[in-house]
Amino acid sequence: MAFIHTPNASASEKTTSMYASAEANYGYLPNMYRAFGHRPEVMESWAALLSSIRGHMSLRRYELVTLAAAKELKSSYCMLAHGSVLLREGFTSDGLTAVVNETEKAPIDAGERAIMAFAAKVARDATSVTQQDIDGLKKHGLSDADVFDVTAAAAARCFFSKMLDALGAAPDHAYIERLEPNVRKTLSVGREVERPLAPSPSRAQ
Repeated sequence: MAFIHTPNASASEKTTSMYASAEANYGYLPNMYRAFGHRPEVMESWAALLSSIRGHMSLRRYELVTLAAAKELKSSYCMLAHGSVLLREGFTSDGLTAVVNETEKAPIDAGERAIMAFAAKVARDATSVTQQDIDGLKKHGLSDADVFDVTAAAAARCFFSKMLDALGAAPDHAYIERLEPNVRKTLSVGREVERPLAPSPSRAQ
């Protein structure tokens, strides 16, 4: 699952609590929580940071920004996770695929296209951002505070996506079970989805 040994649930009180909370929320223990098992307080701080960022954005905008940044970072894990959220929030499989592939059929407006392009630029090379980029977002109705929020969401994704990929955290097997193959393929821009371990010969039926 990872390049480093990940601790079991009894490693520490905080790790036990983090694992239990994640299992209760997801129905299984996601690999991203295992990756932070040695430092559960970092995951706790990450959650607090995300909450402070998301609190000033609509869920749709936050997810589109995150998807754009994750694609630029080649993060399958984050693409699958946040693509799944957009599917739950009303995007069709075809619509989500069009968004990821940046086609004209994507069910997003001009402002959202601009925001996603900006988020990708932040993730790709923040030093390439210019005043013109900011002014372009303002033409779509974003305030200075809105620009801050979009930038914060894209920049924060760089931390989390790079942590998971650098530690070798594979996307959860649940995405194999819950996503259509074509959607999963579209969202898998980096590491492949983890597949469940085959049963041992002694347990085979």
